[in-house]
Amino acid sequence: MQDNLIFLKDILRQSPVPTAVYCTDDSVISFANPAMRNLWNKGEQVIGEKFTDIITEFEKDSISEEMLQVMKTGIPLQANDQKLNILKDGVWTPLFFNYNFTPLRNENGVVYGVIHTCTEVTKLHEAKSQIVNSDEMLAMAIEACGMGTYEIDVITNNIKTSDNFKKLWSMDAEVTVEQLVEKLHPDDRHLREKAHKDALLNGLVCYEARIIQKNKSEKWIKVFGKIIKDEKGDPATILGVVQDIHDQKEFEVELKKKIQESTMELRRSNDDLLHFANVVSHDLQEPVRKIKIFNDFLKNEIAGQLPDRSVMHLSKIAHSANRMQCIIEGLLAYSTIDKSTQPVEKIFLNDLLENIKTDLELIIKEKGAILIISDLPAIEGAAILIQQLFYNLIQNALKFTKANQPPRVIITSIIKYIDSVAYIEISFKDNGIGLDPIYAEKIFTAFERLHSKNEYEGNGIGLALCKKIINRHNGTIIAKGEKENGAEFIVTLPLKQATENI
Repeated sequence: MQDNLIFLKDILRQSPVPTAVYCTDDSVISFANPAMRNLWNKGEQVIGEKFTDIITEFEKDSISEEMLQVMKTGIPLQANDQKLNILKDGVWTPLFFNYNFTPLRNENGVVYGVIHTCTEVTKLHEAKSQIVNSDEMLAMAIEACGMGTYEIDVITNNIKTSDNFKKLWSMDAEVTVEQLVEKLHPDDRHLREKAHKDALLNGLVCYEARIIQKNKSEKWIKVFGKIIKDEKGDPATILGVVQDIHDQKEFEVELKKKIQESTMELRRSNDDLLHFANVVSHDLQEPVRKIKIFNDFLKNEIAGQLPDRSVMHLSKIAHSANRMQCIIEGLLAYSTIDKSTQPVEKIFLNDLLENIKTDLELIIKEKGAILIISDLPAIEGAAILIQQLFYNLIQNALKFTKANQPPRVIITSIIKYIDSVAYIEISFKDNGIGLDPIYAEKIFTAFERLHSKNEYEGNGIGLALCKKIINRHNGTIIAKGEKENGAEFIVTLPLKQATENI
């Protein structure tokens, strides 16, 4: 028996749980393990002292009355999450404990002492406080956003809702899921059904629907929820929020209406502009053609009889008429490129470039130009438009040349992938007068000229036309260069087009 008692005391001494035993004789401490003495900040000398004296020293709000009550009544006491001020490292520190006072009885059932155990739960208390604070802050945020919360028991189909939920759903009291479904617009109930079916796969419930309010009016809401599973992985609960999106929906409808109206107006305006440009271009061609013809008649018939100054005037008339015809043709091409679709076909770029070299044969010979062309692949596109694109870029390189050296145009390409789609990147690099980088974007604007018409001929439409053709083919074009150090145009086009017509 004595050995068992020694063994029990050894266990209690080694226990990390603070443990003490008090006798009914003036609450004398008959046992206190090291964990309890550390809590009291006392040594072994506390054995034999009164508990009421010790507790007064380390806890301002004495708990001795609780212990004495247990001794008197024999009814055990358990306290949870209680704050006690403990002297720790010379500083009184508030800590939280779960503690017990359990009466000890002799064989006759008479209380002869009390065993006292306690466990510090300060971190647990702080964690619980943080959870409570977080829940309160979340609830405040949800309310501030005008949302309502709900919780559905998947097994019983019981639903708990916040006051704001009932307000948004136009309900006065707690209701069943079936009653909530009845409040949905008949045309939108299938959206809820589909959302809940999808949630079985992705775990999320999300849909927008109309609610029929008490006054029979409609209100748009958005429902978002998440399925919470039990330990077996089966759906147990759906937690979610509902949001009033009626104003947003009305705004979307109004915005869509305005966009449609603006689009129709823009289309009419664009059609009118294209029609005007087309008519003007055609109507101007005839008088310009006659000016050129009669100017040639005058030069051939009486040029020899006129003074040099008059002959110079006739030459200027011819030059201006040629410029006017160039502008009209450019305007006509620019205004009509969007009017009709073009079939997508396979284009052999090397053959296309050979044809362009033939078209530009005279200017190439005249300027002694050198064209260096690498092997290019076949692509898909509108052949007539790609022909125009390459023609304009090469002609542009042959136009803006330096006076003291023959033009050189180098055309190279690489294949690159953008978002797993194959593109060809084609570089048109020349040794001409170059390009100021600040104008790299501006040059693609219609009628934009960086040089006077007396320096270099042109209508200011060529590169704008290239930009349009590139957009039609879902590609990009950029310009690079330096003043007096050549220019480079980089065209990026998909090898295959996504549609049969562009």
